[in-house]
Amino acid sequence: MKVVLTVNGERRETEVWEGESLLFALRERLGLPGSKNACEQGECGSCSVLLDGTLVCACLVLAAQADGHEVVTVEGLGHDGELHRVQQAFSETGAVQCGFCTPGLIVATADLLARNAAPNDDEIREALSGNLCRCTGYAKIFDAVRLAAER
Repeated sequence: MKVVLTVNGERRETEVWEGESLLFALRERLGLPGSKNACEQGECGSCSVLLDGTLVCACLVLAAQADGHEVVTVEGLGHDGELHRVQQAFSETGAVQCGFCTPGLIVATADLLARNAAPNDDEIREALSGNLCRCTGYAKIFDAVRLAAER
């Protein structure tokens, strides 16, 4: 079946299988590998994207459900070739280690800061609770969120 959606501000269309996830369609059909395929159960947050402005795990959304909707991936956060302030903060603070969880954490952080410009540590912890990182211990990730919030 054909789906038409707006991805990172651009109208895109592709053929998908009826049971195909939005994550698979983004990565394999539309060439946007930023969202990572890890657990395929919505447990790790590595595939987090914004669907009509709401943070979702793309592995749990069917591509057909996104038909006619707007999707923002980690690739679509920056503008005019510049990194988004969250992407820049993750880079500057060393919050990127293996990088597998990073795209989902960045999208979740951008979502948090769009809703709450100055979150405290408990609010950061709650907003990122759906994103798992095996490398960092989260200290540098919190540093990145705080730095992005300052900007």
